[in-house]
Amino acid sequence: MKFLAITLIVHAPHPVTGVKKPTDDRFREVIDNALLAEELGFDGFGVGERHERPFISSSPPVVLSHIAALTSRIRLFTAVTTLSLLDPVRAYEDYATLDHLSGGRLELIVGKGNGAAQRELFQVTTDDQWDRNAESYEVFRRIWRQDKVTAATRFRPELHEAEVWPRPFQQPVRVWHGSATSKESVDLAARYGDPLFSANVTNTIEPYAELIRHYRERWVHYGHDPAAIAVGAGTAGFYAARTSQEALADYRPVFEGNLAFQRRLGLEPVFPTLEDFVERSSALIGSPQQIIEKVHRYHEQFGHSVLHLHADAGGLTDRQHRTALELFQSDVAPVLRREIPDPPFTWGPVLAPPTGHPVPADH
Repeated sequence: MKFLAITLIVHAPHPVTGVKKPTDDRFREVIDNALLAEELGFDGFGVGERHERPFISSSPPVVLSHIAALTSRIRLFTAVTTLSLLDPVRAYEDYATLDHLSGGRLELIVGKGNGAAQRELFQVTTDDQWDRNAESYEVFRRIWRQDKVTAATRFRPELHEAEVWPRPFQQPVRVWHGSATSKESVDLAARYGDPLFSANVTNTIEPYAELIRHYRERWVHYGHDPAAIAVGAGTAGFYAARTSQEALADYRPVFEGNLAFQRRLGLEPVFPTLEDFVERSSALIGSPQQIIEKVHRYHEQFGHSVLHLHADAGGLTDRQHRTALELFQSDVAPVLRREIPDPPFTWGPVLAPPTGHPVPADH
C-alpha cells in the first residue's frame, strides 16, 4: 500500500483558538508539511484545487512547482484538478511544465469540482459541468499523447492540427479520477482504463463502496483487465496516539471546534459526536492497532491500494501533528505496506516504451 498526505489549503480560523493565520503563513505551513511528508517517507503529497472560500488552493501548479524545487523523491498529486472549470490546453501547459521541473514526479487526480461559488466564477452550470469535464479530459489526454491535435470542441475554440508546448516528460502522466457522489466520474475513469480515487470523507462507507463496485463493473464492461484496477481512498481525519484514550482526549477539542464551525454555517453534521465520528466515518483516530484494523475493514469494501491522510495539523498542535505522523510511519505504515498490495504499476515516472512499441491507447 502507498500513502499520500493531502491538503486542500483551507484558510479558516483555528477550530480551537479561533485565530486565522495570515495568508503567507498558511502557504508556508503547506510547504513545511510537504517537506515533513518527504522526510517521514510518505509516497506522495497532494494539493487540492478550489476557487472559493475558505480555500486558497486556486493554483496547485504554482504550489506544487515550489514543492518540487524543495524535494527530490515524493510524488506530487493534484486533489483534484477541476477540469470542468479549466481550459484543457492551458491546464496541459501548466502541468507538463511542472512535470519537467519535477523530473516526472507528477500525478493528477481530476474531477469536475464542486461548489456553487466557483461554478459562478467560471460560468459553469450544473447542467453542463459533466459535459465540460468529459470534453476537457478528452482534449487534455490527447494533447499529452499526440504532437498535433484536431478537436471539434463545444466549450473552447476548436483545435486544428494544434501543437502545444512543452511536449511531455512522462508519456503520459498518470491520471486518477476523483470520485465523491456521482457515477459519471466513475464511468469516465473506467472508460479510459484510469485509476479511481474515492473522496471517502463526508459520509459513511456505503455510498463510496457502491461507487467503487460500479467502477469495477464498468471497467470490465469496457474490456479492461480486472487485475489492472487501482483504487485510492481518502480519510476524514487522522490522529494516532499510543492508546485510544489518549487519541480521543487530544482530538476532542479539534472535533468540537469543527462541529461548532459547521453549525455556524447552518450545516447539519453527519457525525454528531466524536465517538460516532471515530466509529462510522473514515477518520483514523486511535491507537496504531485500531488504525490498522480500520484500514483493513475499508479495504475489504474498497480493495484500495493507496490511502491519503490529512497533511495539515487542522487544529492539533505542531508537536501533536508531527508525533502522530511519525507514529503512523513507524507502527502503522509498515504493517499496511506488508499486508495490502501496492497499485499494479510502477510507483515512478511513466516513460515511453522503447522506439517501435507505441503506448496503448488505454494507458
